[in-house]
Amino acid sequence: MTKIITYVDGSAITKNVTDAAIWASKKLNKPISFVHTIEKMQQTNIGDYSGSIGLGAHSTLLDEMTKLDEQRCKVSLKMADELLNSVSEHAKSAGITNFELIKRHGDLLDTVIDLKDDTRLIVIGQNGAGHSNSFAVLGSHIETLVRNATQPILLIPETFKQPKSFMIAYDGRETADKALQQVIDGGLLHGLHCHLVSIKNNEKDLEEKFVNAQHKLISMDFEVSASFLEGNIFDSLMQYKEQNNVELIVMGAFGHSKLRQFFVGSNTIKMLENSDVPVVILK
Repeated sequence: MTKIITYVDGSAITKNVTDAAIWASKKLNKPISFVHTIEKMQQTNIGDYSGSIGLGAHSTLLDEMTKLDEQRCKVSLKMADELLNSVSEHAKSAGITNFELIKRHGDLLDTVIDLKDDTRLIVIGQNGAGHSNSFAVLGSHIETLVRNATQPILLIPETFKQPKSFMIAYDGRETADKALQQVIDGGLLHGLHCHLVSIKNNEKDLEEKFVNAQHKLISMDFEVSASFLEGNIFDSLMQYKEQNNVELIVMGAFGHSKLRQFFVGSNTIKMLENSDVPVVILK
């Protein structure tokens, strides 16, 4: 059974990430795996001062530093247990009983790869513990995750409320049709008002494809507002989001060709950097 893999780190955003996972679990009828990764700590290195302070003193200090490292490790494990227990209580209070708690040592990306066969959706916060509210601080971390994960990602900003609407940009290409089909087949976004938006480009028969996409969504019982816009991709989409109070953004990850990767990739990261609503990244 695939699960909602939810990464929690104890930062201020943890409650919002937990709430998002609860929402996704109820929408998809899937269990949640709350995962906390404990990155390997760098062993304290005080250098070699034996020539200045004597071998005996140097050895004693090394022993003390080793004990401090061991203590730090124990504290980290205890904090991880406290965090996961807190998250589990929050889930129970929301009516979630089908969940598990996972504590792992190592890198986040390694954990994502290890759990991929059990993953239906990844839920993670935009900012983590020890980071400011600037996406740029954590940008490379999330970008690496987006590029390497093989499952959809739900990226949570500073606040979360259950969305009632979502926006998806359609450019008429094959990847856009695949993304649209994922929205239809996925279940997470069913019942939400869909804002289907296209920005005029050089794609052949774009307007016709756009209308067909709209009809396809409507035929699957989506309530759809369709808008065909002109202008800069990022500016047009962000302006539309603000004007229409869009509460969630759906977008594809990165293109495959180097040229497409540059343009699609830069727009994707720019949207992630500036979005104040949850973003679903389709793979």
